[in-house]
Amino acid sequence: MSSGLPYKIDDVVIYGTEGVCRVSDITVKPFRDREVTYYVLKPLFNSAATVFVPVDSEKLTAKMHKALSSDEIHTLIQTLPEQKTMWIEDEAERKLRYKEILASGDRVQLIQMIKALYFHQEEQRAAGKKLHICDDNFFKEAQRLLHDEFSAALGIPREGILDYIDQIIAEASDQKD
Repeated sequence: MSSGLPYKIDDVVIYGTEGVCRVSDITVKPFRDREVTYYVLKPLFNSAATVFVPVDSEKLTAKMHKALSSDEIHTLIQTLPEQKTMWIEDEAERKLRYKEILASGDRVQLIQMIKALYFHQEEQRAAGKKLHICDDNFFKEAQRLLHDEFSAALGIPREGILDYIDQIIAEASDQKD
């Protein structure tokens, strides 16, 4: 049944904004007048949820991405200081673009978005203001997606991810000096 499919049982994938999931099964279920093969995804950080993704739905399977390995995450973290930011002044345009980035799961763009929102938050804080609620939600969601993936791959609790990132960046900086 699963021969020729890009994902197999026990693969860890990222599925859209659901985040890190394990392919727990590949099953066939009747749907209307035919049988459909589904990936059965179990989110690692939401044990109550189950996601069924029809393997023949390009739109839905396009939301699935192989999770990064610990080596890939380590390399990505080392590039953080060089990553540009992705601030967009126009609020409507920013909302649209940030929604697209969250849906795509592109890690580099997520990092650029997080950096832009972090720096904007710091500017707002210096001016005695808070981050707009919509921007704050984008910031938290992007962090959740990255932290969950990093946590799953590295075996580090989510709460320890920022400290781990700081440590890797400091080590990379020390090696450059």
